[in-house]
Amino acid sequence: MSGERIGPRGDDDGRWRLWGPYLSERQWGTVREDYSDAGDAWSYFPHDHARSRAYRWGEDGLGGICDEKQRLCLALTLWNGRDPILKERAFGLTNSEGNHGEDVKEYYFYLDSTPSHSYLKYLYKYPQAEFPYNDLVTVNRSRTRQDFEYELIDTGVFDDDRYFDVTVEYAKADFDDVLARITVANRGPDEASVHVLPTLWFRNTWSWEEGADKPRLTAVDGSRSTTTIHVEHPELGGYDCRFAASVPVLFTENETNNERLFGTSNASPYVKDGIGRYVVDGESGAVNPAQQGTKAAAHHTLTIPAGGSETLRLRLGPSGSKLSLARGFDTVFKDRIAEADAFYEELTPKGANEDEARVLRQALAGMLWTKQYYLFDLEAWLNEHGLDPWSLPRHGVRNREWFHMVSDDIVSMPDKWEYPWFAAWDLAFHTVALSTVDIRFAKEQLELLLQDAYLHPNGQIPAYEWNFADVNPPVHAWAAYFVYMMEERTTGRADHAFLERAFQKLLTNFTWWVNRKDPGGRNVFQGGFLGLDNIGVFDRSAPLPTGGTLEQADGTAWMALYCQSMLQIAVELVEHNPAYEEFVLKFVEHYLWIAASMDRIGDLGDELWDEEDGFFYDVLRLPDGQAVRLKVRSLVGLLPLCAATVFRPQQLAKVAGLGERLRRFADRHPSLSVTLASAQAGVTGGPRLLSVVDEKKLLRVLGHLLSEDEFLSPYGIRSLSRHHAEHPYSFWVHGEEYRVGYLPAESDTGMFGGNSNWRGPVWFPMNALVIRALLNLYGFYGDELTVECPTGSGTRMTLFEVAREISDRLTRLFLRGEDGRRPVYGGQGKFQDDAHWRDLISFHEYFHGDNGAGIGAAHQTGWTGLVATLMTVFGTLTPGDFLAEPAGRRTKR
Repeated sequence: MSGERIGPRGDDDGRWRLWGPYLSERQWGTVREDYSDAGDAWSYFPHDHARSRAYRWGEDGLGGICDEKQRLCLALTLWNGRDPILKERAFGLTNSEGNHGEDVKEYYFYLDSTPSHSYLKYLYKYPQAEFPYNDLVTVNRSRTRQDFEYELIDTGVFDDDRYFDVTVEYAKADFDDVLARITVANRGPDEASVHVLPTLWFRNTWSWEEGADKPRLTAVDGSRSTTTIHVEHPELGGYDCRFAASVPVLFTENETNNERLFGTSNASPYVKDGIGRYVVDGESGAVNPAQQGTKAAAHHTLTIPAGGSETLRLRLGPSGSKLSLARGFDTVFKDRIAEADAFYEELTPKGANEDEARVLRQALAGMLWTKQYYLFDLEAWLNEHGLDPWSLPRHGVRNREWFHMVSDDIVSMPDKWEYPWFAAWDLAFHTVALSTVDIRFAKEQLELLLQDAYLHPNGQIPAYEWNFADVNPPVHAWAAYFVYMMEERTTGRADHAFLERAFQKLLTNFTWWVNRKDPGGRNVFQGGFLGLDNIGVFDRSAPLPTGGTLEQADGTAWMALYCQSMLQIAVELVEHNPAYEEFVLKFVEHYLWIAASMDRIGDLGDELWDEEDGFFYDVLRLPDGQAVRLKVRSLVGLLPLCAATVFRPQQLAKVAGLGERLRRFADRHPSLSVTLASAQAGVTGGPRLLSVVDEKKLLRVLGHLLSEDEFLSPYGIRSLSRHHAEHPYSFWVHGEEYRVGYLPAESDTGMFGGNSNWRGPVWFPMNALVIRALLNLYGFYGDELTVECPTGSGTRMTLFEVAREISDRLTRLFLRGEDGRRPVYGGQGKFQDDAHWRDLISFHEYFHGDNGAGIGAAHQTGWTGLVATLMTVFGTLTPGDFLAEPAGRRTKR
């Protein structure tokens, strides 16, 4: 296996990534497919249209794969003989239908993947009863935000185990030769029939451009025991897809059924939903008798005894090659699975037990499965909406200032159904998790959003599809440095070229932040949304109901961390290019100004630090200049703790003139002397801690953080203090109350769609940053500083031990406890007790603040894959690995 950990089969030239799980789980209801006047993406392209309407920008399917440009797709299609439609894609509720926002209502699991996708495994649970589409919509729509969601398992369709486990596996014999096994197991007490239709189709690239070449699928005369579809594509060339059974092949076109949807005529009698109409409705004329088209399915009808199973085989490879479905087929699977086992055994910490190894492997498999081909040409899309770069802005058209942007890449998604589009800060955390398993892909993803095709000319990184101009936390620099250091640690190679490329692009983005998000020029930042949805008193992306501005503790802390990360990169690059000395000095000075702005000398009423409470708060600055602290104890006030970075003496020694420059800076700005004290101490030979909080403030903030009555839950750090359960915060404006109370589970407001909640649950990305800060602080203070953990318990721990304790609590979410139950599944008995469910792990978007139950997006949401990184870090490193220098030689501030 490669030292870069890119997976079995080497893949040094990337060829083995040609085919992968790059198919979305949902393309309908996305901004890309929205051509409405009002920008209502969910209503414009609903699930009901998806089977009949050709997509413009991408494709979706069940457990599917496609090539790296999504020209040809292969996925699972099922019919249980009762459903009103074929099961071609996962069903879920739109934002208006779900009582807590959009929500997938299916059970599928990503069980295995290597980075090169030489082996993939996916499981889908398909009810034998009619799928309850209408029931799910009707009941959820009738529920309030105070009610639980109505899930598929609640409908009763899995009662008596009357369902099929459909397992899809892919194994590559070569980079362009993909074998597939589809195993259907009947878990029910009676014999049951099911239609299995592995489906091959082209993304529609010919309907949008006059004269574009149209690819073709055609039937090939096979033997008595095989069926073959020939593929001809102007770019991919010729492929054959061969099935190990003599079955009918149904052909149609991947083109819109205008007649069904819009009442207008079709260009061809054979349209996208033709196969479904043939199988489900018995319309014999809905498929092409000439056995050709742009969409085709091999129609297998299986009758499976109770407790039995049946396996289908197929193989997709270049035309003219020997695609055997017998000789060597099983050997390929055996070899790829053995390689995958060896690969993950190498990644798994030696002391991990079987359940821990399972969680780590499924977490990383989920990260690798949630890659998606993402195509979005903004200039073309905006032109199709009647805009060009010189048009006056038109209300209702999203992203109208992003004409430059062209996405045509494989991108790590938060969740390919609930969030089938990238989000900038999500992606940065994904790369940290991905660095555990695939350094190469992690670096590619970090550089992706810094390319000219993404980065706005003004320096802004695009936030997310619904509003690229919104603001996500600036974590790219931190992630770039982490991935760089991870590669050096695991491979012994330091990729300075990668780090330098990222740094140069991030300089532009940093300048954008300074120019756009510090309107008063006071180094107090107003990021707005910052990805934390409803965490604040007000909607932070909208004008304040009071007027004035919001000085954000988290926005300012993010910028302090941004400075520290850029400083780390510059210090790393100085050794190879002395020109970076100026950047070291630049970011030291930026950091000092920002840190000083958060906690100015004296107990002032308009600063972010509250001496009485020992906590940081947002400050509302009213139009008349009055400053009001918004005393909500949330992650917003914990983030200043996260801006803590240690520099070793040998790192600082690389920067010529640093000490003299700092002394001159101190002489010019005596008001910063308190903040500068720690910076000056470092040039005397000891380690340098850059931290927004000094030791006194650190201990006070940790008192809140580690209190089980406030932030410390049994399963990690809550996003809002439990103090607000009994003491909600209220702010009145013009007779209207704005209220923040502790909500350990779903949101009770519609802010940002109401589909996520930052008022109590546990979120992995923020926990990861707290752990990072504690490890850095331990690197400076060492074993000499201990704190009570939990607060009031009498148990004292070093900061390393505290970090490990939080990590253990997070990991505990997914592991079976002494009672045999996994907290992530809460009270769902089938997931806790059934042998066919209990080892299938869902890595949710966030988790109940008190009992750890999974909430939000359920299918390996990207940043929750950080659990694998935590398991690796604390399973392989010791406290000594984090110390800035040996104990007893530390220079105190």
